[in-house]
Amino acid sequence: MNRRTPPDPSRRSERSRRAILDAALELVAETGYAKLTIEAIAARAGVGKQTIYRWWPSKAAVLFEATVLDRAGGEALDPAAVELPDTGDLEADLKTVLRATVDELNDARLNEPMRALTAETVNDEAFGTAFTEKVLEPQLQAYVRRLRAAQEAGQLDPGVDPRTALELLVGPLFHRWHNRTLPLTHAYADAIVDLALRGLTPRP
Repeated sequence: MNRRTPPDPSRRSERSRRAILDAALELVAETGYAKLTIEAIAARAGVGKQTIYRWWPSKAAVLFEATVLDRAGGEALDPAAVELPDTGDLEADLKTVLRATVDELNDARLNEPMRALTAETVNDEAFGTAFTEKVLEPQLQAYVRRLRAAQEAGQLDPGVDPRTALELLVGPLFHRWHNRTLPLTHAYADAIVDLALRGLTPRP
């Protein structure tokens, strides 16, 4: 007699969860955030509407997790694991990171979801707080740690506030991304680093 292994509910749930997240990313790219609905996500994922509501309170919450997981390679984003490279060459390290940010902002799969989530942070204060705490702040603190290390190595003016300094680096990228009027390129990222470091490095 052959013994049949009982199905593993956790594996089945994870497949459904991943299908829901993938469906949310696909649909927001196809239809835009305004037309995205829980019903459409459920239909695309092949699950019931209540399955989605059991795990997420809104379409914004589904899209938020889908975007975070996609950026983290399918795993939950661990704030403690977010670090900038530290080769000892601050200029090279910052250019590497800003170029990667440019690539991410230009990624067609993530562009519309990220724009939708950014808009939702303005409309929903609670969601905006969660988005900041789980996505933005861990990345900004990684900049702070790298810039402080540069200060300790004598590569940055000791009087510079790292939090203000990081905004000189990332702010222009997101400004150009929001406006959509000028190209967001590696050359632009390099120029930002060059200009910012002129004001941040120690002066004779």
